[in-house]
Amino acid sequence: MSSANGAIYYSLGQRPRWPAPRHGAPAPSANGAIYYSLGQRPRGGNVAMPQSLANVVIHLVFSAKDRREYFRSPIRDELHVYLATVARNAGCDGSRVGGAADHVHVAVRLGRTLTIAGLVEELKTSSSKWLKTLSPELGDFAWQRGYAAFSVAPADYEALVAYIDDQEEHHRKHTFCAEYRSFLKKYGISFDERYVWD
Repeated sequence: MSSANGAIYYSLGQRPRWPAPRHGAPAPSANGAIYYSLGQRPRGGNVAMPQSLANVVIHLVFSAKDRREYFRSPIRDELHVYLATVARNAGCDGSRVGGAADHVHVAVRLGRTLTIAGLVEELKTSSSKWLKTLSPELGDFAWQRGYAAFSVAPADYEALVAYIDDQEEHHRKHTFCAEYRSFLKKYGISFDERYVWD
């Protein structure tokens, strides 16, 4: 018997009888499922294509190892452009990167198939290799092992971008460590001072 959605249900013990398939028509498999060839659509109305949609805004923060001040101009601006490009190539929209001489902030709409850890790994690994090619002074460059990631309401994205754009002014008054602690407290993330600054 057919249901409203076109599916066919059978009583227990009842086996369907399949007519011989016409040329080009789908035939049932041994388990009774019907498979359609590419481009072939079942009759009986439109079939909507399912979509997976997301708008997940993430604020990433991480520093150079030991918070060494590697990022002086013009390297800082080049690094920000490089990181934004890596994020975009990974499938993230709306990337904005800023920071100071010892750390970066990244605002990004996370790609639907990415994990936060996967994105951070791509950002760090790619940029670390690239930075080492720029100057002998950067030959020993490394990022801190950890990072912080905060979820941000999409409505607050522009405020986050403004904060990132104002990093130079912000860090005239506040150190990176003070800023980092304030974010962890704001978002209710417990941390151990012995390990957060690796």
